[in-house]
Amino acid sequence: MTRLSVNINKIATLRNARGGNLPDVTKAALDCERFGAQGITVHPRPDERHIRRQDVLDLKPLLKTEFNIEGYPSKEFIELVTKVKPAQVTLVPDPPHVLTSNAGWNTIENEKFLVEVINELHRFNIRTSIFIETDAKMIEYAARTGTDRVELYTESYAVNYKKNREEAVKPFVSAAKVADKLKLGLNAGHDLNLDNLRFFAQNIPNLLEVSIGHALISDAIYFGLENTIRLYLNQLR
Repeated sequence: MTRLSVNINKIATLRNARGGNLPDVTKAALDCERFGAQGITVHPRPDERHIRRQDVLDLKPLLKTEFNIEGYPSKEFIELVTKVKPAQVTLVPDPPHVLTSNAGWNTIENEKFLVEVINELHRFNIRTSIFIETDAKMIEYAARTGTDRVELYTESYAVNYKKNREEAVKPFVSAAKVADKLKLGLNAGHDLNLDNLRFFAQNIPNLLEVSIGHALISDAIYFGLENTIRLYLNQLR
């Protein structure tokens, strides 16, 4: 079964909007695990507008499921993740000022850079994943970097799902087959939600993990966090 990793950035955003420690990010992460989440994802940015460096340090010794840290591989980011040693690091290409990750890596142009970063992460026994779009050539060059997995950027699927879900999922099915042929593990994330997740998971071969934050935390406002995680897990069964 595809694993659900809950991105808790939005919980940190809510905390930071008011100051103090409400909601408690660490408690929320542990509750997500208790409610059935099979992983916790964070994306610490240099301006700490949601997850802070201290959150990452606090979470690592407490989490019992897989810890996935996303980020652009700056010197500061690499120093943080090699200190924390999470189960997985997902490399994203967005610079610090970008609101949210909105594109995959150009693995052709950045091959040498990514090879160096991934080699460094592997020295610390950290599994690596590259945030990427569905272009077969980009996936082929991702494999050349030595990464363990790729994470498919699913915004275009989410945008086109209600128009024609069969057409929306086609490029992702093709990308998944390319990744499998290259012996790359496959993750996915961005704008997956209760409406479109089941169809995606049913159609993508060898999908190991989805990382979902914004939609899941938004749904939790109405359904409660425990019920929401169960609803998402049901979409993956």
